Amino acid sequence: MKQSGIDHFSGKRVWVIGASSGIGEACAKALLLQGAKVALSSRRAERLNQIALNGDTNQTLVIPLDVTNDEQLQAGYKTILNTWGGVDLLLFVSGMYIPLRADNFDIQIAEKTIDANLLGPMRAVALVTPDMLKAHSGHIAIVGSVAGYSGLPKALAYGPSKAAIINFCENLYYDLLPTGVSVHMISPGFVATEATAQNDFEMPALISAEEAAKEILDGIHKGEFDIHFPKRFSRFLKFLRILPYPIYFWIVRRFVKI
Repeated sequence: MKQSGIDHFSGKRVWVIGASSGIGEACAKALLLQGAKVALSSRRAERLNQIALNGDTNQTLVIPLDVTNDEQLQAGYKTILNTWGGVDLLLFVSGMYIPLRADNFDIQIAEKTIDANLLGPMRAVALVTPDMLKAHSGHIAIVGSVAGYSGLPKALAYGPSKAAIINFCENLYYDLLPTGVSVHMISPGFVATEATAQNDFEMPALISAEEAAKEILDGIHKGEFDIHFPKRFSRFLKFLRILPYPIYFWIVRRFVKI
């Protein structure tokens, strides 16, 4: 059994959570160009209003919210239901990244990271899934990271949050495949965004947010579950996962100069 993709985005109702910058902004703009109806969500209302100008009248909804606030998410979804009657694609891009290592580990930052990066997507999925199950159709796409594949430097909270997203998506796919609801697990490598601008180390195979958006929308179009990119980097990290730990840690220390 293979899950379905989206033949075209024209007229599709898409909720992009995390649309105010980076990958989310690039996806939102690309979707608007392809004729989708896009609900734009993030905490920064002024940025969302600017992005909405890329669409025609009645093509966008601006729904400011914080993904750690369940009431705001519920109100946002209710607005979409009242206006458009439902969602064809939930594209959850929102997340936070603060570099952390053991010598500067901050449990409060870790808790905020897990709340935004793991519980945030779970809250959104819990909202849209019942209606998608009733319709026997719909798409859930969640942006994780190749940092979730295995332990990497400066990702003491971010890495575990993205590893959990991989497991969450795998479970969703298993449960939803027979129902007609498609799941897309998105694992980008290094993408030039506000978040990665914090990094003070070389980022191999760095790509633009626009390139990332194209990979994501192409993968959803094809019905892919495991959307990872850029392949030259993500495939290398997938290979590292199967190596014995002594070899894995030696390679990471050898090639990650931080």
